[in-house]
Amino acid sequence: MNGFRTTILLAVLTALVVWIGQMVGGPNGAVMALILAGAMNFFSYWFSDKIVLKMYGGQEVGPNEDPELYNMVRELATKGGLPMPKVYVIPEDTPNAFATGRNPEHAAVAVTQGIRRILNRQELGGVIGHELAHVKNRDILISSIAATLAGAISYLAQMGQVAAMFGGNRDREEGGGGGMFGLIFMMIVAPIAAMLIQMAVSRSREYMADATGAKIAGDPMALANALRKLHMGAQNIPLQVSQGTQNATAHMFIVSPLSGSSFASLFGTHPAMEERIRRLEAMSKDLSYMR
Repeated sequence: MNGFRTTILLAVLTALVVWIGQMVGGPNGAVMALILAGAMNFFSYWFSDKIVLKMYGGQEVGPNEDPELYNMVRELATKGGLPMPKVYVIPEDTPNAFATGRNPEHAAVAVTQGIRRILNRQELGGVIGHELAHVKNRDILISSIAATLAGAISYLAQMGQVAAMFGGNRDREEGGGGGMFGLIFMMIVAPIAAMLIQMAVSRSREYMADATGAKIAGDPMALANALRKLHMGAQNIPLQVSQGTQNATAHMFIVSPLSGSSFASLFGTHPAMEERIRRLEAMSKDLSYMR
C-alpha cells in the first residue's frame, strides 16, 4: 500500500512539472527545469554516503573494531538478501541511526554512540533492520527522484515570476494558461504543494521501512520499543551540528532530530511516532496469530 502511495505521489509531482512547464515555456520549459534539478540532485545521490558520513564524522568499523555491531549488521543483511554494507559509528550522544548509499552494493549503515547506550540487543537489531530496509527498498533513489521533481517545480515557479515581470502573462492569456489564477497557483501554491508531496513520499517510505525492517529483524515489538526510546532521546539530546546540517539530513535518520517541530504533521519527513508504533504493534499481533 505504501509503495502504491509513493507511485501516486510521484505521479502527481510529475503532472505538476508538466503543467507548470507548459505554462511557463511549453514542453521545453519542463525539460529544462528537470535537467537543472536532476543535475543538482544527481551529485547528492551519487556521493550521498561520503557527504553525510563526513558531515557527522563517521568512523568505519569492522569485525575487529566492533565485532558485536558488525556481526549483527552482517547477519541481518544476509537475512534480508543484501550485500554486506559498510558500518559506521557516529560520535554523537544523541541516539539515532541512518542508512545511505546509492544502491545495495554501495550502502552504509551508521549508528550513533548514544544509541548503543540505551537500546538492548533486540532493539538495536530492529533499528538495523529498519536501516537495511531503506537500502533494500532503494529509498535513497526514490527520495532523489522526489527531490528532483520538487526542485523542478520550484525552478519553474521562479521562471514564471520572471516571465510575469516581463509581460509573460500576455502569452498565457492568448494560450489559455489559466490567467491570473493560474499565475498565482504556479508561483505560490505549486512549490508549497510540491514540498508537501515530497514530505509525504518520505513519510510513506518510513512506514515501509518499519514494516520491512521488522520482518528482517523478526521482531516488530523490538523496533516499536526502540522507537519509543529513540524518540525521547532525540528530543532530550540534540545533535551537535549546525541547524542547517540537521535540516538537510533529518529525513535520513530513523527518528527525525526535528521531531519537536509544530509543523511535523505536514512538513515533517517522518510520520507521527504514535502511528508508527501502533502499526508495529498491530504487525506483532498478526505475526503472533500466524504462529
